[in-house]
Amino acid sequence: MIISATTDYREAARRRLPPFLFHYIDGGAYAEHTMGRNMSDLSDVALRQRVLRNVADLSLETMVFGQPLAMPVVLAPVGLTGMYARRGEVQAARAAASKGVPFTLSTVSVCAIDEVQRQSSAPIWFQLYVLKDRGFMRDALERAQAAGVQTLVFTVDMPVPGARYRDAHSGMSGPNAAFRRMVQAITHPRWAWDVGVMGRPHDLGNISAYRGAATGLADYIGWLGDNFDPSIGWRDLEWIRDFWKGSIVIKGILDVEDARDAVSFGADGIVVSNHGGRQLDGVLSSARALPAIADAVKGQVSILADSGIRSGLDVVRMLALGADAVLLGRAFIYALATAGEAGVANLLDLFAKEMRVAMALTGVRSIARIDRSILAA
Repeated sequence: MIISATTDYREAARRRLPPFLFHYIDGGAYAEHTMGRNMSDLSDVALRQRVLRNVADLSLETMVFGQPLAMPVVLAPVGLTGMYARRGEVQAARAAASKGVPFTLSTVSVCAIDEVQRQSSAPIWFQLYVLKDRGFMRDALERAQAAGVQTLVFTVDMPVPGARYRDAHSGMSGPNAAFRRMVQAITHPRWAWDVGVMGRPHDLGNISAYRGAATGLADYIGWLGDNFDPSIGWRDLEWIRDFWKGSIVIKGILDVEDARDAVSFGADGIVVSNHGGRQLDGVLSSARALPAIADAVKGQVSILADSGIRSGLDVVRMLALGADAVLLGRAFIYALATAGEAGVANLLDLFAKEMRVAMALTGVRSIARIDRSILAA
């Protein structure tokens, strides 16, 4: 199919992927109301169109944690990215580096930290969950630092996995899941060859490196449920803050008080996020939660935001609401599944083009000038 807009990649990915993988990335928690509102609330943010503002020298460049970015976009951590294209984390990291933006590697990636960083021309970011196995957490942090990672994204909104009913329907989990996945792979031969055969090994690279044994897809859902830690509190994170030598970003903030706690903890940044609507249905969309959080802590920490961002126009809206940069999750996975590294690179080009149009027609020439003054009353 013809790809002319960022949103075209979703349908292209649906056609290419086995259903269990498409619905794993495409679905949300419970009835998926929050997932839907992430997009609808953001699309309802109205901008002020301005004219004759001299926007000839327009720049998307910005700085986050002392790192120069070609535009205020980061590829978010997404579990099992390596199942969406052959060694998918490597391909996505290369595309991000080529466009001057960071790639964030998930704890539950197919490719391990050292494999991805070795093949990326720029430092990657690394995401870590709060887990019961503190030995694994320390091992992952040590390997990330040894690889040259400077930014740690610590995900705190997943003390337990969300209720994601699509996964059981599609074959990611539930009865006869392994057999259903095998049948789906057979009926999607392009994916089966590119990823199923040529993309091996299909294990959780970071976890396997620690355990000294393969941790495969069949173990994935069970491993998540067994290892998330609902007893965690801010005090339990102090050893990580003291151990980590780079920037620490707390991901999963939706409440003003939690944002203030992150500042008190000593975080360098936060991500205003509801996990893409994949955890608790019925909570605020990120777009609705962001302004109050920005009012409370802007200037004290860097504020990033995710959930529902599907275009460059959405990026500008999030910046106007108070974010310093955004994270893209589903959007880049759809592009990766469709055309690998080239798809992600093209997606980022489309985002940049759309951002330039939105900035030109709202009369701003730099990222620093995007604020609530460009929003319609």
